[in-house]
Amino acid sequence: MARINPKSAVAIVFVAAMFINIIDATVVNVALPTIAEDFGVPIEFTATVNIGFLVAVAVAIPVAGWLGDRFGAREVFLLAVGLFTIASAACGLAQTVEQLVIFRIVQGIGGGLMTPVGMAMLYRTFPPNERVRLSRIINVPIALAPAIGPVLGGLLVQRASWRWIFGINVPIGVVAIVFTLIAVPTMAKRTSSRLDVPGFLLAGVGFAALMFAVSEGAIRGWSSPVIWIPALVGVVLLTLLVIVETRVSAPMLRLSLFRLGLFRSANLITFASAAGFLGGLFVYPLMLQTAFGYSPLTAGLLTFPEAIGIMVGTQIAARFYGRVGPRRLIAAGQATVAIALLCLAFVMSSTISPVVPVALMLLLGFGQAHTFMPTQASAFDTVAPEHTGAATALYNATRQVGSAVGVAVAATVIATIGFDPAMAADESATLFPYQMALVGCALFSVAGSLIATFGVKDADAAPSRGLAPAIRAGSTD
Repeated sequence: MARINPKSAVAIVFVAAMFINIIDATVVNVALPTIAEDFGVPIEFTATVNIGFLVAVAVAIPVAGWLGDRFGAREVFLLAVGLFTIASAACGLAQTVEQLVIFRIVQGIGGGLMTPVGMAMLYRTFPPNERVRLSRIINVPIALAPAIGPVLGGLLVQRASWRWIFGINVPIGVVAIVFTLIAVPTMAKRTSSRLDVPGFLLAGVGFAALMFAVSEGAIRGWSSPVIWIPALVGVVLLTLLVIVETRVSAPMLRLSLFRLGLFRSANLITFASAAGFLGGLFVYPLMLQTAFGYSPLTAGLLTFPEAIGIMVGTQIAARFYGRVGPRRLIAAGQATVAIALLCLAFVMSSTISPVVPVALMLLLGFGQAHTFMPTQASAFDTVAPEHTGAATALYNATRQVGSAVGVAVAATVIATIGFDPAMAADESATLFPYQMALVGCALFSVAGSLIATFGVKDADAAPSRGLAPAIRAGSTD
């Protein structure tokens, strides 16, 4: 058998892992009513199926960088994919809600480790001047998975069984493990330091508490002690984390990386863009179903064009990146996303031609591609190679929190405004909460555009643009 290029091998396994990880986070939602019916429990009991997964991801991400550096990125990646695959199979075989929650927690641990460590493998394999080409590849799962998830989930639940939404991960995971063992070379360990236990405990409990509060606040009510107490605990612990991590010699989270202007701006943009984009993808299908009466499958199909927009936009952004730089691409991309979200809010109606929402979702994806591609290409340009693992952990934690905040804000706006059931026949009254939620999502994208305009310097991205050599190992922060 012909030897596979190591760069291609790393890219292939990362795309496969990202695809099953992202799609699993979106495919479950449509199945929760069926799961509740199958197990004979109230629908609210199934909320922990998603909460357990999200909390486990929040705990795993911060420690992922240290684990990859300490025990080898390839080995930890194999462990993560293995955990995720085994837990997926177990989820599909679960006989009670309690079992399903436990297996989802294990799945979340695997997923939380998988993405940061896989990204560290990528950025150690591909030099900065090849990361534009790399972004064209890794945007595929980011674009397709959120769009395919609800459609695939609806089809499997209606035509087969909810258990298959977990079963589809198993063959992909097994192939990814075998392929990694055969084709991906072992990578050097980057540290011999011991685990920063105080940092791990503060980050794990703090992120978990905050993610729980943010994810459930709109449903349970922000004034509920079940929400505000974990939120307060999370904020306090993460504040202590900042103090502790800046005073230890080998921190689990290298917060000093935020002193790097480009890395700091890339994280802020990632937070804002994830909040706006994923918040919008949360609101839009709900609006189609609740305000306009579309079926879940039709709503999923009308959402899917954003994936095409991302794939097309990524190719165009990549062509201009070297010449234009990240600042203007990101600023224009986030402005485009904001415009698309506002148009979805105020142009949509039950009588409008399907061509209009399809065009707007294409525009949404096209604009977001101009954030994904240049941010991923440039974010680590000023990060020294030995800090790549720590940087990818921080970057993915930021993205995860941004995604949760965007959905939480949108859900809170919808729940707070609500609508009078007596006015259900009035389309404008039913539509108003979703319009305001989309406006909130658009404001996140406006913030992302402003951060790019005033916080990103194209000169800092010279390595990924092929205009300067990469930062050498051993360089200072």
